[in-house]
Amino acid sequence: MQIALVPIQIEGILFHHDNAPVHTARAVTDVLAGYKWELLEHPHYSPDLAPCDFHLFPKMREHLRGQRFETEEDIIQATKVAIKNLDKCSYVTAFKDWLQRIEKRANNGGCYVE
Repeated sequence: MQIALVPIQIEGILFHHDNAPVHTARAVTDVLAGYKWELLEHPHYSPDLAPCDFHLFPKMREHLRGQRFETEEDIIQATKVAIKNLDKCSYVTAFKDWLQRIEKRANNGGCYVE
């Protein structure tokens, strides 16, 4: 698979993603290397540092709790609505929480923080 992205030069970008195979595949790492961004390491088995795990998924779960779905398409649509209904400030909160978790882990000798 060829990814047709033109790397941009923006200084000061920190890029963080987890260790999912789609994020660590050679095609992805090659493209990211061209951006000249600082890539932040994500320790293995660290849901405490993955904003989707500690922020997004719990928020979506609140919205979807108690609903029953007949089809896969119903699930997809309900998930899209849940994401659209997230308060924009919650993204700022997630980022601040992530930074606090990174700092807490660093101050805890790299150990799991939850």
